Amino acid sequence: MAIEIISFFIAIIIGCIAGTITGLSPGIHINLVSVILISQIDKFHNIPLISLAIFIVSMSITHTFIDFIPSIFLGAPEEDTFLSILPGHQMLLEGKGYQAFIITLYGSLFGIIAILLFTPLFIIFLPTLYSYLKLIMPFLLIFISLYIVLRADKILISLIIFLLAGLLGLLTFNNPIKEPLLPLLSGLFGISSLVISLKFKTNPKKQKIIPLKKIRIPKLELLKSILAISIFSPLCSFLPGIGSSHAATFGSEIVNLDKKGFLFMVGATNTIVMGLSYVTVYSILKSRTGTAAAVQELIKNISQNDLILIILAIIIAGIASFFIGISLAKIVSKIMNRVSYKYLTILIISIVLIINIIFTNWLGLIVLITSIFLGIFTILSNSRRINLMACLILPAIFYYLTN
Repeated sequence: MAIEIISFFIAIIIGCIAGTITGLSPGIHINLVSVILISQIDKFHNIPLISLAIFIVSMSITHTFIDFIPSIFLGAPEEDTFLSILPGHQMLLEGKGYQAFIITLYGSLFGIIAILLFTPLFIIFLPTLYSYLKLIMPFLLIFISLYIVLRADKILISLIIFLLAGLLGLLTFNNPIKEPLLPLLSGLFGISSLVISLKFKTNPKKQKIIPLKKIRIPKLELLKSILAISIFSPLCSFLPGIGSSHAATFGSEIVNLDKKGFLFMVGATNTIVMGLSYVTVYSILKSRTGTAAAVQELIKNISQNDLILIILAIIIAGIASFFIGISLAKIVSKIMNRVSYKYLTILIISIVLIINIIFTNWLGLIVLITSIFLGIFTILSNSRRINLMACLILPAIFYYLTN
C-alpha cells in the first residue's frame, strides 16, 4: 500500500514536470508525449498501468495551466489557447503580461472546482443524454459549424477559411502522416502567429510584476464568466471535434466580458474540458482528447477506484500547477525585460520547426507549410481563428456520417 501511494505521487510529480515542459514549448503537445508513451509501453512493463495513466492526467492538467505563457508572452498559442492572444497580448503590450497570465491561472484553478462539481452530474446523466445525442451528432456539429461561420463579420472569407481548414484536416487524417496533429496545429496556431509577430515588429513595454492581492477581477465580470463557463464548458467536454476554444467562443457570445473576465473564462474552460474528458471516458467510454484516448488505451475499463485516483491527481496537479505557474510567470516576465522579443520569437520558431522535422515525415512537413500559410491568411484577413478548428470538426462530421 505504501509503495502504491509513493508510486501515485511520483507519477504526479513527473507528470507536472512534463506538463510544464509541454506547456512552455509550443509544438511539443501533450498528445505527442502520450502517443510516444503508448508506443513504448513495453518498456514500462514494471510500472502499474494506473501510474502511467496518472502521469498522463497530471501532465495534461499542468499543461492547461502553463500553456498560456507562450500564447500571452509570445503570441504562440495551441488550439486551446489562441483565444487568449487578443486580450492577453494587448495586456502584454501595456506591460501587464504577468497580470494577464495570473488571471488565466485563477480561471484554471476555478476549473478544478468546476470539475469536482460536474463529475457526479456527468456520471449520472451523461450516459442517457449521450444515447440521444449520438443519433443527431453530425447534425449538431454541422449546426455549430454554421453558427461559427455565420456569426463572422466577413461571412464569405470565414466560410472559405473554414472549408480550407476542414479539407486540410481531412487530408491530414486520411494520409500516412506521422503524428498528424503536430504539423497541423503547429502551423495553424503556432508558427503562423509567431511569423505575424515578427512582421509587425512587436515591442512590448517593460513587464510589471505586482502582488497577487492586487490582481483582481471585477465581481460582475467574474459572475458573467462563471455563467458562461457553467453553460458551455461541460457541453464541449463530450462533443467530438469541439474543445475549450469553442466553449469560450460560445460563452463570449452570450455575455460581454472585459479583458480580465475573458481571460478568466478561457483559463477555466481549458482546464474543465481537459479534466471532464477523463470523466467522459468513464461515463460513455468515449475519448474526446488525445490524452483521454491514451488513458483509455492504458486502462481498457476505467473502474470507480481508477476514476477516484484520476480526480485526486487532477486536484493535486492543479494546485501544484497554480504555484508553478506563478513562479514561471515571474521568471518569464524578467526574461522579457532583458531579451530581444524578436530573437526570442525566432528561437521559438526554430524549436517548433526542429520538433516537426524530428517527429513527423515529409508529408507532415507539407501539412506544416500549408497550415502555416492558412494560419497567416486567417490572421491577415482579420477572420476569427475559431474557423481553423474546422480541421477537427469536419473530420468528425464525416466520421459520423460514414459510420
